[in-house]
Amino acid sequence: MARYDVVVIGAGNGGLTAAATLAKAGRSVLLLERHNIPGGCATSFCRGRFEFEVALHQLSGMGSDAMAGPLRGTLRDLGVLDKVEFVQMDTLYRTVYLDAVDITLSADWAKMVTQLQDRFPKEKEGIGKFFDLVHNFCLQMISGVFMGDPAISREKYPLYFKYAFKSSQEVMDEFLVDPVLKAVIATYWGYMGLPPSQLAFMHLAILLFAYTQFKPFHIKGSSQALSNAIAEIFLENGGEIRFNCAAKRILVRDGKVTGVETEEGDRIDTDYVVSNASLIATYAELIGAENVPAEQFRMMSGSTVGTSAFVIFTGLDCKPADLGIMETTNFISATIDLDLAFARTKTLDPPLTMLLSCYDVTDRDFSPPGTCQTAIVTGQYAEPWLSVPPSQYADTKYRYAEQMLALVERVFPGYRDRVEEMEVATPITHMRYLGHPGGAIYGFNQYTKDSRFFVPPTSPIQGLVFAGAWVAGGGYQPTLMSGGSAARAVLKSVRNR
Repeated sequence: MARYDVVVIGAGNGGLTAAATLAKAGRSVLLLERHNIPGGCATSFCRGRFEFEVALHQLSGMGSDAMAGPLRGTLRDLGVLDKVEFVQMDTLYRTVYLDAVDITLSADWAKMVTQLQDRFPKEKEGIGKFFDLVHNFCLQMISGVFMGDPAISREKYPLYFKYAFKSSQEVMDEFLVDPVLKAVIATYWGYMGLPPSQLAFMHLAILLFAYTQFKPFHIKGSSQALSNAIAEIFLENGGEIRFNCAAKRILVRDGKVTGVETEEGDRIDTDYVVSNASLIATYAELIGAENVPAEQFRMMSGSTVGTSAFVIFTGLDCKPADLGIMETTNFISATIDLDLAFARTKTLDPPLTMLLSCYDVTDRDFSPPGTCQTAIVTGQYAEPWLSVPPSQYADTKYRYAEQMLALVERVFPGYRDRVEEMEVATPITHMRYLGHPGGAIYGFNQYTKDSRFFVPPTSPIQGLVFAGAWVAGGGYQPTLMSGGSAARAVLKSVRNR
């Protein structure tokens, strides 16, 4: 019977960084992954002559050597920066609200503010005040919360305490009037899965701050290159990975982790488990209700499974400029009513908003010469797809894809004619590959109460720690950094034993 200091379940972003951090600290670590490659969402796949990026659109938190972002520090400590090449993007996004506005915003803070003031001159003063608030609010949040100031108080950090938990819509309404302007500023709501009326201001603010202060980045070779690099570092430091090997049970006795049983029937002894699986699957399936305090399920009952996604991966037989694609990140919306757009994510009605990423604009070597590839994404909850009869699934999927392509054609005419390869993923696809309830890509809905501010990565079960979107929030930076947090929690527990 094998024994390890720590068993990590799931080789997604959080599981990989947790495993590598623990291995570098000298712990014996076994990483179990049900798929045949590392990465979870951070992977790629091939169709024809194209290698498609699965999920990464804009990597946040990197910064430069001169002004390093928090993620750069995490990856530097792991030794990843020497193994992966990162490419900086100069713009935040092009956002097109059909029949309303078409604007591209710089990733430079001052230029972005000026662009908005030039496009919406009647709102010049309000735009200035709003972004002054965003900047100062984020500085207070970073100093008081992220840096863990033990003397944090309402008096010391007044902006944070006043605005953190207000909705993004409420704060924008305080400073701005034009609904089109507010829709442009709130474009990143899709990265969180909730519209401004439900999205805490601190989430929108930190997105705008992070992408302008530390810039958005692309990864050469796709996010699979990053996943492979972290896995390589883990192995170099004595870690062991078992692919095609899912965990079946986390063994618990008297409220303490004692081991893990794999689907192959192997029993592994350990005192610590880092779960990169969902909280739901971990507690209900891997551990079992009989071993989990009832209070834990009561707490989880107030949370809701977040959005999944409908994605069209396309390989095109032309260069981006041939279709007028001049930016890597393109948001396309048929309405400025973002609550209506969000409501559509819970139906099979035609989508009203989507993101088209064309990585070749930033990285000319991403696709074969003379070609390019795009990922077209819209948020979709799993429930409407779960109600589709299997006999109608394919027709429903391709009909929905056609509706998305029709919206793309309104901005990039002739798009369909240049498609050489195409693959379509629904929430059902994400359920199958990720193993997450509802195929959720961000974990629980990104309400503040479900964020890491209120949901610790530790568990009432001694020796169980979590990493990933279900405790850290969605996106690459939060999930990658969550693994380091989980590893430090384990190491601290070991020292205190």
